[in-house]
Amino acid sequence: MPNPKKRHSNERTRTRRAHDFLTFPGVTKCKQCGAPVLTHRVCAKCGWYKGRQVITPKIKEKKAE
Repeated sequence: MPNPKKRHSNERTRTRRAHDFLTFPGVTKCKQCGAPVLTHRVCAKCGWYKGRQVITPKIKEKKAE
């Protein structure tokens, strides 16, 4: 197994690692209900996307005790 001849400098190591980080997904507010929604996705609460209703959301009913 070959070994490196010389040690890499700190600058070279940091330059290589410049893209090794996580980015947060783009989250916006729904224009209809104000719920947080990922960009370019249908709102799970109200079913709206780009100013029109695309899906009918499923409503969870509370059980009466």
